Amino acid sequence: MTSIATFAGSSVGKKVFVAVTGLMLFGFVVVHLLGNLTLLIPDGGKAFNEYAHFLESLLHGWLIIAFEVCLVAMFLVHAIFAITVALVDKQKARPQKYSLVRAAGGKSHKTLASRSMILTGPVILIFVVLHVKMFKFADHPLVTYHGTEMKDLYSVVVDAFKTPWIAIAYMVVMALLGTHLWHGVWSAFQSLGWNSDRHVTFLTRLSVVAGVVLGVGFLGLPPYVYFFAATGGH
Repeated sequence: MTSIATFAGSSVGKKVFVAVTGLMLFGFVVVHLLGNLTLLIPDGGKAFNEYAHFLESLLHGWLIIAFEVCLVAMFLVHAIFAITVALVDKQKARPQKYSLVRAAGGKSHKTLASRSMILTGPVILIFVVLHVKMFKFADHPLVTYHGTEMKDLYSVVVDAFKTPWIAIAYMVVMALLGTHLWHGVWSAFQSLGWNSDRHVTFLTRLSVVAGVVLGVGFLGLPPYVYFFAATGGH
């Protein structure tokens, strides 16, 4: 236990914790997007509501509770260690261990995405809190499919995204999420020592694709719902 605490308190340890929790959260974002893509199915929200109900019903609801507790823990560890690393880096004025100078072509990996991490991270954290409050703890109407009554989460999402300022704000944050993931995925690879000269080009491209695909995927949902989604899952 002491050795783990010592490692977690070191500069390298903090970066490893940020990297591991970041990749775990990245995996969650991928799965979350895949689930949210059921909003695109033109069935009045049936697939989306049944997907949400399936998740909430696993092990009589206990699995989703356990998962959410773990998710909150990952968010807190990632945020605390990331902020700590950022503050230490600022005080030490560009420590060499965290410098991303080994990008493809020998160019510095300092980009808008990397410089904005300290801004996009807190914005995304605040967004997650508001997002959970808006959708998870909303007053959900009920809908029945094949004799099974469940929450009509689809109607809550549609009502939200039919409100222009909510849809626009969501899209802005999703663009920031894509930017955060772009550099975050690369930083995780770098912190874990996976960015060898042999793999650096592939990993650089993978991080860009990850950020763009996930950012665009989430960003495209509000305008689709606003212009095309039918209201009501009844």
